[in-house]
Amino acid sequence: MRNFEMIRELLARNFKLKYSIKGILRNCYIKKMQKKSLTELMAYDAQLYENRHGVPLDWNNLQSYSEKMQWEKIFDHDTRKVVLSDKYLVREWVAKRIGDAYLIPLIGVWDNVSEIDFSTLPRQFVLKTNCASGDVIIVRDKSELTEKTIRGYRAKLDYYLHMKFGYNTCELHYNDISPKIIAEELIDSGDVDLQDYKFICFDGKAYYCWVDTGRYHVHKRNVYNMDWELQDWYQYSYGVSDTPIPRPENYEKMVRIAETLAAGFSHVRVDLYNVRGQIYFGEMTFTNSSGFERIEPAEADYMLGNLWKIDTSIPVQK
Repeated sequence: MRNFEMIRELLARNFKLKYSIKGILRNCYIKKMQKKSLTELMAYDAQLYENRHGVPLDWNNLQSYSEKMQWEKIFDHDTRKVVLSDKYLVREWVAKRIGDAYLIPLIGVWDNVSEIDFSTLPRQFVLKTNCASGDVIIVRDKSELTEKTIRGYRAKLDYYLHMKFGYNTCELHYNDISPKIIAEELIDSGDVDLQDYKFICFDGKAYYCWVDTGRYHVHKRNVYNMDWELQDWYQYSYGVSDTPIPRPENYEKMVRIAETLAAGFSHVRVDLYNVRGQIYFGEMTFTNSSGFERIEPAEADYMLGNLWKIDTSIPVQK
């Protein structure tokens, strides 16, 4: 046990070593996943689902939101999902529909970590890949970065750049994104973490807004209907904030933007930010939490499932 703790402490101090080891393990995992047949992939996803929800997944009777999400991940091959899940390419698509005033200003885009020249970046910025999740690096004061820290950031970004995120939880469309690294301006709301407004849309209509607070510290998620009434259901992993969240300025405009972007899709989550009335686009997500975040009570999961009008028949394999 002591040796294990020593290794963990070493990796916590050395990002480059940590992500080098993770990269080796990840490559083995990717090769294993690439060999799976469709039947094996479905069985693997069903096991992940059961591990998170505590109940088996019946591929022939998908009714709840979380259950239908499993079909969406593996059998919906709409190529638009690839473009709109790409955090870089989606910018052009969004600009055409609502204008580029809602885009967070872009600082740079690179194909690999060696191309990033930190000396040219501003004092504050955000780094992330366009093809993964959990990879965000927030820099509030570049002058505080050491060479070791920068090497660690490069190692982290390089890992996520090549990780084939779609294999994590069978969100396969992410694997078709051409990996890039992007830098955006840091949007500062004055709070520790920027509040994230996630609009759950079905057939181009927004039904609920999930508000994330304390994302990088004490992550909570409140669920509101379109009249900004707090709902009595929630996602189990997060819980509800003890502090009331006021209806944001320009809220009706946010709803219109979300519905404009959601038009033409049976389901999509549209994420927006709002800083003192200035609205920014965040991202679009078609496989919300991979369907693995338990919604409680379970009746709410089925309520959302009823709103999602898709045929979940399993295609006949040739």
